[in-house]
Amino acid sequence: MPSTPSKKPLGYAWAVVALLFPVALLNYLDRQMLATMKSSMVADIPSIANQADWGLVLGSFKWSYALLSPFGGYLADRVGRRPVITGSLFVWSAVTWWTGHVSTFHELLAARTLMGLSEAFYYPAALALVADWHPNSTRSRAMGVHQTGIYLGQILGGFAGYAADSAALGWRWVFSLCGLIGIGYALPLFALLRPSNRPVPNSPEPLPPATRGAFRGLLTNRNFLLLILYFTLPAIAGWIVRDWMPAILRDKFGLGQGRSGVSAVLFVQISAILGVLVGGTLADRWSRTSARGRIFTSALGTLLFLPALLSVGLSGTLPVALTGLVLFGFGWGCFDCNNMPILCQITRPEWRATGYGLLNLVSLSCGGLGDWGFGILRDHRVPLPLIFGVFASIALASVLIVLQIKPRASADA
Repeated sequence: MPSTPSKKPLGYAWAVVALLFPVALLNYLDRQMLATMKSSMVADIPSIANQADWGLVLGSFKWSYALLSPFGGYLADRVGRRPVITGSLFVWSAVTWWTGHVSTFHELLAARTLMGLSEAFYYPAALALVADWHPNSTRSRAMGVHQTGIYLGQILGGFAGYAADSAALGWRWVFSLCGLIGIGYALPLFALLRPSNRPVPNSPEPLPPATRGAFRGLLTNRNFLLLILYFTLPAIAGWIVRDWMPAILRDKFGLGQGRSGVSAVLFVQISAILGVLVGGTLADRWSRTSARGRIFTSALGTLLFLPALLSVGLSGTLPVALTGLVLFGFGWGCFDCNNMPILCQITRPEWRATGYGLLNLVSLSCGGLGDWGFGILRDHRVPLPLIFGVFASIALASVLIVLQIKPRASADA
């Protein structure tokens, strides 16, 4: 009969989420600022010659992040989540500080590449730690609260355009300050986080010992390969919305840098916060009666990408475009809070961080190509409705893919 997790470990399980919340916020704040302060940075670094150069800066982060993600996940599975999380925070914060001091395109490109390499270690380890501490009954909600930190980081990053426009502050000051904050939080975080040791197992039938290595075991798992496709296809559109939407709104509707950054980020992320809270709660409840409850919740969220992306691409007015971004954000929240819980249902507990690292490898590689390709398409004046129509079709295909995943009936371990 399944064991019941004690109140004490479950109480600390939520403390883990609270401790990681500001780290998740900084993780995405440091990423998002680049997109919203583009005009100031390009004006201050004249060796950035065109849209393709900027797309390459955006893509370099994703490719380096993708390349190191599986290794970061594997390291977290082998040496522990805590040192990987805190070490990643310290290094990427130092790189964030350095970004505020670059003076050439190639220095900025190097800084973003190092940012990707250092941040690659955090996300697989952090989500695996949350999944280790939380049982099946609270796992999606816990992921949702953690993701809320990410969305708040993106919201704050959206306001960075105003700071960049300020003569008293500027884009360099913003990067320097955020870097120092992250460096200062790394040491107390290491002291407060506890190794998980998977304290809340609740599976009536423990898995037999693994007979193969993590990478081989994951890459020969049909369900995991389907999850890679599902995780990747919608995320390409997500990266375009996150990285290029400030510039799209500015060019299409004649907005200033500050207003376009806030408009592009605020509506998406507030609705995404609502999406993870609703989607996480719905998934946890649905999973009590169906092992596919998380899959169905995620698929419903992804279906919202279709009207959302078409609205953004075809809109002739700002309110219509913002309505599309609200739909996209809510759908993204339902999608985002269930990826690790679905992964927990189809693979071994000791492979969770490695598995998420592999998901990041494929997703971010394709996201980097998407950013670079979007810049090239914009240079060649390809119509936005055509571009976003293609992304909407890809989102529909991903829904059909996730419905083919067959999870284990019990995945509390």
